[in-house]
Amino acid sequence: MSEPAVSVIIPVLNEERFLKQSVQAVLNQNYSGELEVILALGPSKDQTDKIAQELAQDKRIKLVENPSGKTASALNNAIKKSNFDIIVRLDGHAIVDNEYIKNAVKTLLDTGADNVGGLMSAQGTNSFEKSVAAAMTSKFGVGNAPFHVGGKSGEVDTVYLGTFRKSALQRVGYFDESFIRAQDWEMNYRIRKTGGKIWFNPDLVVTYRPRKNLRELAKQYFEYGQWRKQVTKTYPETVSLRYLAPPITVCGLFAGFLLVLISQISNIQWLQIGWLAPGVYLAVILLAFVTIKSKLSLMSRLYLLLVLPTMHLSWGVGFLKGSKRL
Repeated sequence: MSEPAVSVIIPVLNEERFLKQSVQAVLNQNYSGELEVILALGPSKDQTDKIAQELAQDKRIKLVENPSGKTASALNNAIKKSNFDIIVRLDGHAIVDNEYIKNAVKTLLDTGADNVGGLMSAQGTNSFEKSVAAAMTSKFGVGNAPFHVGGKSGEVDTVYLGTFRKSALQRVGYFDESFIRAQDWEMNYRIRKTGGKIWFNPDLVVTYRPRKNLRELAKQYFEYGQWRKQVTKTYPETVSLRYLAPPITVCGLFAGFLLVLISQISNIQWLQIGWLAPGVYLAVILLAFVTIKSKLSLMSRLYLLLVLPTMHLSWGVGFLKGSKRL
């Protein structure tokens, strides 16, 4: 029996580093069903469009425009141009193994889920990126979400990327284009609210390439925090301690340093208790530095002392600042 036809949709913006490798991994799938790949092209500033045009010489690849450059609109444009009932969502810097689509579709059909996904396996190519990858796959870095740190197969709140039934996306009105970040989580929440099921399968592994420097990492996590705040404003019932931990940390550190400053000005000695907050946070970072089990070079492990605070504090400041929806 032939496997069902699949539409692979990929939002693309400034992806010259890995786009060719990502698309080739899709074309090399061990999958007997019909396959189309839709690249939704944003206004890239590098050689991405040229690479996409070269790739589109393969008749299985279709190009669609995404003038806004926003991920949610790219996904919606691609979904609406797709021909098939199963949608595999990937990224231009994500690499999948040859069995990914076969296993994802089988999981979707076997479980009756509306969306299935697996592990976001962060892998770096240099010392800094490997440090970020270790942080992104550790509870010290990102909490206990299964798609980051692993876990058993089963129902979850959200998954990384995802393989969807197109009917589920149509049922909830596609991705919310007012969300710049967190559009996956928000979409999966609406699917669950309408009776759908989101399924995690740890055997579905997607290689993710981390940001290449501290500035890009800080911007990424600042935006994560901003848009998590928007999710909690839109859906207050989803607030959890895991999402509040970074802003609480930022507030605690600010309050601690403020008490110390007042102590220095006023000579009120008991206010030196303010050192407790940064002391506790430093202890947590050092504990992570020692216990994160990834096989890291000394340089990569030293980078953790910068990477972890950058992720935590950027996320926390972004959450406190919030963001205006489009």
